[in-house]
Amino acid sequence: MNIGVPREIKEQESRVGLLPSGTYQLVKRGHRVLVEHGAGAGSGYRDEDYRAAGAELLADHAEVFRQADMIVKVKEPLPSEYALMRAGLILFTYLHLAANRELTLALLQSRVTALGYETVEVNRRLPLLEPMSEIAGRMSIIMGGYFLAKHCGGNGVLLGGVPGVLPGRVVVLGGGTSGINAARMANGLGADVTILEVDVERMRFLDITMHSTHTLYSSEAHLLELLPAVDLLIGAVLVPGAPAPKLVKRGMLGLMRPGSVFVDIAIDQGGCAETSRPTTHEAPTYVEEGVTHYCVANMPAAYARTATQALTNVTYPCIELLADLGVEGACQRMPGLRSGINIMDGRILQPAVAAAHGMAEMA
Repeated sequence: MNIGVPREIKEQESRVGLLPSGTYQLVKRGHRVLVEHGAGAGSGYRDEDYRAAGAELLADHAEVFRQADMIVKVKEPLPSEYALMRAGLILFTYLHLAANRELTLALLQSRVTALGYETVEVNRRLPLLEPMSEIAGRMSIIMGGYFLAKHCGGNGVLLGGVPGVLPGRVVVLGGGTSGINAARMANGLGADVTILEVDVERMRFLDITMHSTHTLYSSEAHLLELLPAVDLLIGAVLVPGAPAPKLVKRGMLGLMRPGSVFVDIAIDQGGCAETSRPTTHEAPTYVEEGVTHYCVANMPAAYARTATQALTNVTYPCIELLADLGVEGACQRMPGLRSGINIMDGRILQPAVAAAHGMAEMA
């Protein structure tokens, strides 16, 4: 199979879909790997590294798509890439289609086979999403703590406090992978941390494993009680493949102190606040209702080398199966891959995506 690795063109996106080590393994298995010049530069991987691993380097972005049977990316195709999609092409990347109707329609029209990392499910887990959720969760505290600084427009609260001064208060919406990593980082800084969650068994697990973290059943009433004292609010809710629920209403933000910070990790799926809108690493924040919003849609790209290594650790086995066996054969060998197929032959196969766009009849 011809496997294409294009350079990411999303603003401030420095990750790459395949490492030189993965390239070497694929070439060794008889596949042809086509890498665009500079694709790995943002993650610290030189063209020479890919060439030494057996890849063919191409200078033209469109040519990578034209020659490839399968495209391996990190982020969703942008409008300038829609015309590069075609019937028979396998696209393997993060898609987040529930929050992007334009991309969904473009992929349907092209009849591409589009597999989304974020919907591959194995034993009720999302293994291809988890590494990025871990990074985003940990980053949310780093970024949130930074933007709490007075010179950044924050309320001037140091999350860890100091002797004689109470620590900052952090509330995390959701006790999944990103939420638990956010809580771990906040705990490590010495903050006062509360996780809101609806799964009672998950709360028991958190109570046993994170002794210094409070758990509270997630409801609007409980959130309203907490918000007046919150310094940093983390949105870490996830409904696989579906838009994030809008748990934070605009009016609720008015309860928070001016200069408080809200980090919306769920922004890829539309965000979990009515005031959320995607931002970039170049311009990461804006203020609504006196609260600083950090809603960067590709948070892990800030730490591109770590993120690329973590991502390819989990995606490479799937890439190898798809290259060796094709989509159907790979799904037979790894049944969880089937849930990753969002679009195929002009049809939506992911029910949550179909429902999000009112196209349930196509599922």
